[in-house]
Amino acid sequence: MDDRHDQEEIYSQRIKAGKRTYFFDVKATRGQDYYLTITESKRRQNGDDSVSYEKHKIFLYKEDFMKFVDALQDAVEYVREELLSPEEVAELDRPREYDDRDRPRPEFERPAFDPNKSEENY
Repeated sequence: MDDRHDQEEIYSQRIKAGKRTYFFDVKATRGQDYYLTITESKRRQNGDDSVSYEKHKIFLYKEDFMKFVDALQDAVEYVREELLSPEEVAELDRPREYDDRDRPRPEFERPAFDPNKSEENY
């Protein structure tokens, strides 16, 4: 199972969201079977003033892509239509500015991941 982490990365996109950062990485197995990893990384301030990152990862295989997208879309629509006020929906719909570092980049442009580095360096 650990060899999945060493497979070829084809596409990567980062989304910064406050203390959290989300990474969407498309990878290929040795047999050219594609899958997506979604990683949530949350910055934690330790008691000794050092910083660490708590990470959670989901592996999503190509045969489940559309089921996942459909379920996510259904859940987002439910929240928008049933739970949020018109003002909250308007806030969600306002245009966002993204840091250029959040644009999708091919692997050759992306620095290698180093768990000891701050996310600010990626």
